[in-house]
Amino acid sequence: MEEVPPADSEHLSRDGITAEERAIGLTSQIRRAVASIPTNIAEGRGRDGEAELGRFLNIAKGSTSEVEYLLQLAHDLNYIETKLHQPLTSQTIEIRKMLHGLMKSLHGH
Repeated sequence: MEEVPPADSEHLSRDGITAEERAIGLTSQIRRAVASIPTNIAEGRGRDGEAELGRFLNIAKGSTSEVEYLLQLAHDLNYIETKLHQPLTSQTIEIRKMLHGLMKSLHGH
């Protein structure tokens, strides 16, 4: 096995993944979680009945929690600054509240 030069060894974790690769992976995971929110809404809308829509709205709502966690993780790892983290988190929470309201309105009918 080839030895890692000292200058590069600080950038590698124990599993051999660089900080840059880890950031790219986290960014990709955030994008997938964000995309799943409207995707699940659309899929639920295309299903038969309000119960199915409600189920997919609940999945979309769960994705907002995933996004919120991943944003916090990215912030904790210093991949995003507070000035970006705070508004993105606030928007994510607002979307979750809207989904909750929509789900509640379905149960009211």
